[in-house]
Amino acid sequence: MIVLRWVFAAVLAVAAIYLAVMGGRLLSLGGSAYYLLVGVAYLLAAWWMAKQDRRSAYVVFGVLAVTILWSFVEVGTEYWGWLPRLLAPLGFAIAAALMFTSVKERTGKVMLGLAVIGVVGFAGFLARGFMNVPYVSASSDNEFVIPEVDNEPLNWTAYSRDTMGTRYSPFTQINRDNVQNLELAWTYETGRDTSNGNLVDQNTPMQIGNTLYSCTPENVVHAINATTGEGLWTFDPDAEAIAWQRCRGLGYYEMTQADLDEAADQIDAAAQGDDADAPTDDADTQGTLVTTQAPDLCQRRIVGNTVDGRLYQLDATTGELCTGFGDGGMVNLREGMFEYGAEYYYQTSAPLVAGDKIVVGGWISDNQSLDEPSGAIRAFDVITGELIWAFDPGNPDQSDAPAENETYVLGTPNMWTHAAYDPELDMIYAPMGNAGTDYWNANRPEASEPFNAALVALDGATGQVQWSFQHVHHDLWDYDLPSQPALLDMQNDAGEMVPALVLLTKRGEIFTFDRRDGTPITEIEERPVPTNGSVEGNIVAETQPYSVGMPNLTGEPLTAARAWGMTMFDQLTCRISYEQNRHDGEFTPPGLDWSLTFPGPGGGFNWGSASYDPVNRLLFVNDMRMTYEKRLMERPEYEEVTETRVATPDGHGLAPMTGTPYGTELRQWNSPLGVPCMQPPFGTVTAIDLDDREIAWQMPSGTATELGPLGTKLGLPLTMGMPGYAGTSVTAGGIVFFAGTQDYFLRGYDAETGEELLKLPLPAGGSATPMTYISPENGKEYVLLSVGGAAYSPVTADYVMAFTLPDAE
Repeated sequence: MIVLRWVFAAVLAVAAIYLAVMGGRLLSLGGSAYYLLVGVAYLLAAWWMAKQDRRSAYVVFGVLAVTILWSFVEVGTEYWGWLPRLLAPLGFAIAAALMFTSVKERTGKVMLGLAVIGVVGFAGFLARGFMNVPYVSASSDNEFVIPEVDNEPLNWTAYSRDTMGTRYSPFTQINRDNVQNLELAWTYETGRDTSNGNLVDQNTPMQIGNTLYSCTPENVVHAINATTGEGLWTFDPDAEAIAWQRCRGLGYYEMTQADLDEAADQIDAAAQGDDADAPTDDADTQGTLVTTQAPDLCQRRIVGNTVDGRLYQLDATTGELCTGFGDGGMVNLREGMFEYGAEYYYQTSAPLVAGDKIVVGGWISDNQSLDEPSGAIRAFDVITGELIWAFDPGNPDQSDAPAENETYVLGTPNMWTHAAYDPELDMIYAPMGNAGTDYWNANRPEASEPFNAALVALDGATGQVQWSFQHVHHDLWDYDLPSQPALLDMQNDAGEMVPALVLLTKRGEIFTFDRRDGTPITEIEERPVPTNGSVEGNIVAETQPYSVGMPNLTGEPLTAARAWGMTMFDQLTCRISYEQNRHDGEFTPPGLDWSLTFPGPGGGFNWGSASYDPVNRLLFVNDMRMTYEKRLMERPEYEEVTETRVATPDGHGLAPMTGTPYGTELRQWNSPLGVPCMQPPFGTVTAIDLDDREIAWQMPSGTATELGPLGTKLGLPLTMGMPGYAGTSVTAGGIVFFAGTQDYFLRGYDAETGEELLKLPLPAGGSATPMTYISPENGKEYVLLSVGGAAYSPVTADYVMAFTLPDAE
């Protein structure tokens, strides 16, 4: 026992010196004195332990008692706040008790008893970390309804099933009573390159009849039999590889009878002019689905876009280009968008088929140049590919193409994510991003300023602005709007159901509007925000809008007490870092010193968007809660830094902001162990009751199974909730499906309570939104998911996987 006491004394002394030195540093920065005092106490305990003095154990017990009290004062009863604070002191207390146990003397027996209690308590405390405990438990008194439906097939024709952005499937075959029985029906392999972790599969396939249409990050389209998983055809546009390859979805258009009649008229006119050009009934003629159809038209059209800036259409049956669209089936989306910097502009989100038009925006690399490509949104004729109108944020009164050798206004806010479309109002709702340089706003085109980080409602026929709402004034934080708006019906304060729009933001704010005219449904309040700390030239708004009538999903504000780490030791480094960084809340202006940004540029909410149950009026969202460190660098320092480091092509790390006085650097706020310095949860899945305008339930989104310190994989399914992209979808059967976590599971939540009813293992993560459909061939309901890899995960795959219930015996 003497040797063990010496060993324990040495371990305790090392911990004590670390805590005392680093704790003294924290105190000198204005932080908590706890760590310094604990370091001194442990140093005394180590001395007495080396002397074989039982008072050592009493000191260690005293530190544990003080830690429990201190933890309660700092974080209340929040389990994840207690975890790093309690593990080491409790472990040291157990070890100290064991050093003086004895079955012969009374004090030794007491020590043994304390050690046993400590071990049981330690085990119980750790066990809580593996339990899927709600952050908000379901408590609504509203009756949850499973509607009567016919379970007839219904096509999934757009990124979110239709253009309304709600991802709701009116099917009940798979429901709360049987979802746990889901099993793999089939797997389709796209054969794409899985060695490049940057080629992230984020695709939600479409389903038209018995055919699925899926796209890979390289923009290769696969047509798949929806019942059997058999491949039908593929189309490869030979897209030029760039740094940020994505394909989140496709669009669909089916020619109406009016379209066909017009095509027949064109055929007659062509026949009168040149009989040789008349149409035939030749079955080999590409696109010939009806005998009166022109050879270069397709009746059913798959609409896609590419990462190298092209818009195209395919015959849904054959996979051949619809050559009557654009130039041989393609439209050049880069025309008129930039003078240089082709690598800055490309498409990652699905094109929007809005009636007889195709509406597209574009992703523009962040923080590359002051004169980055234009953020213009354009509408093209769905049959011919001709430009119908353009919304140029820098010149909103100009709706046609720029003159030859000219461009739309450069350096304007863009729409990189998905728009929504209301066919009854013929209105398009575009979530806008920032002008190219996120952290420098002095040179933004004046006319575009109202549309920066704003929701813009456009007339579908003309592209003219009908109303808009800017959720961040003079944005300096990369708080662009990432989510597709959800178009639904919602009660206003007068109790009337009105056509509504629900807007999700990176700030975790949820804004609601009457989508007809932009009148807020829930209250919005302008509040004062910090203005100090930015560089000269930046415009810093004195107030920002807050949605006070809806829940905010960023959780508690970032404070020193919420600095985290896996242990008290790396938590201490995070608290030092907190004191060294400048932080005045979510609108801390960027400056030449390091500052903290929370919520970060990833959100809050991101492109996964919301799903909505219209029967029970529940909105389902998933969010991320990650903190970033950020600074600006004067040009000479930036040039010096880039002599040894390479700027990131997406602008989310080290980036030049060419044309401005500064470069910029952004990084996740992590401990030396690579663990986030922000207290969990890092992500949640949440249901919001739109009648009560309150959280109905909230669950952690996934576990840390695939993660660990220093990039290791510990395999510990700690239920702290992980940051994840993609989104949820919901069915009439009362199931919310989600797979965008960093562990490898498809989950099904009870839409009423949030209970995890399904946890289906996957071969890799799924950074894509699940969808559901009924097979017209066998009448069974399927859940479909692109399984290509989770965010920040080294494991990638090329699977499209379908799940269904087993056949009844």
